Amino acid sequence: MTQPPNAPKAVYRPLSPHLQVWRFHITMLTSILHRATGLALVVGAVLVAAWLVAIGLTASGCFPQAYTVFLSFAASPFGLFIWFGLSLAGFIHLTGGIRHLIWDMGLGFELKSANALSWWGLILGIALTVGFWAVLLATGKVVL
Repeated sequence: MTQPPNAPKAVYRPLSPHLQVWRFHITMLTSILHRATGLALVVGAVLVAAWLVAIGLTASGCFPQAYTVFLSFAASPFGLFIWFGLSLAGFIHLTGGIRHLIWDMGLGFELKSANALSWWGLILGIALTVGFWAVLLATGKVVL
């Protein structure tokens, strides 16, 4: 493609190829989810640290109600929603990590295999989360 000598270069530049041929793939979704769930787990680590601080403050006597305050938040509907989301993030991140481990071994790079691994990882992450919360509810560890 030749350009006229006085024309600005940006006018004749082609668009990036991905903008013309982009198509949704499950591997793209699971890649994005793996990164997003990793970030969500950082938030979860902050909540676990807050739980430990509440235990420490209660045990030291500095703020005897700290653990009760934390538990009242954690057991509230919003708190349970947060814990459910964190467990979902954890299981999806776990299955994404297993998918990456399989790829690191040099397996599953064919298109059908990569798509199947992505689907199974996503489905298994959701199933593990539902099973985990079913056990918590059935054993009375969590009450709605």
